[in-house]
Amino acid sequence: MNTALTLDVVSDISCPWCAVGLSALQQAIAQVSAQVSAQGSDPATEPPLTVSLRCQPFELNPQMPPGGQDIGEHLTQKYGSTPEQQAQIRETIRQRGAEVGFTFNTQGRGRIYNTFDAHRLLHWADIEHPAQQLALKMALLHACHTERQAMDEPEVLLAAVRAAGLDATRAQAVLDSELFAEEVREQEAFYTSHGIHAVPAVVINGRHLVSGGQPVEVYVQALRQVAAAS
Repeated sequence: MNTALTLDVVSDISCPWCAVGLSALQQAIAQVSAQVSAQGSDPATEPPLTVSLRCQPFELNPQMPPGGQDIGEHLTQKYGSTPEQQAQIRETIRQRGAEVGFTFNTQGRGRIYNTFDAHRLLHWADIEHPAQQLALKMALLHACHTERQAMDEPEVLLAAVRAAGLDATRAQAVLDSELFAEEVREQEAFYTSHGIHAVPAVVINGRHLVSGGQPVEVYVQALRQVAAAS
């Protein structure tokens, strides 16, 4: 296996399946990379597999006003689901998260919020500190789904920035401006124009799409197949 894989993970902070999928994907990358290393190929003639992962923006609810909306009310309005159905789905997601090491609050998110500023910070991290973008994404997911934080509050976003080891002063300057707003909207439009209307969606090498919060083994198979064909 002699190749480099580029993974664009299109997802939203407020999406619980995105937390499941991204956690499973990271485990899959570790598995595939470890298997390649164990094969003992000669790096002089067969360079090892390298994987580059970028988080790309998607907003499930771009019109969500400040302060958000009660999650039960929102899901009933959007999908027509009952509180009982919502509780069942929440338990399914909690179990799937536990399988891949992501902890969901047993009470759910509580409220759902506008995530545009979070995506601006993720774009900033990708531009200026790409090695830490994934850490910021995971910190934001943790704040939303484990700690039930208000994801449109600047202090919540800045706490995630600090947890990821990034410069909170620079992040505050981004939040206080319109920096990266146009770039985020352009990226969102790019992916929706290419047929991505639900998340998470993992695009491998710009061509191969894996949709939904898949189990680890599904991502492992996809990564192997693309790498072997490259």
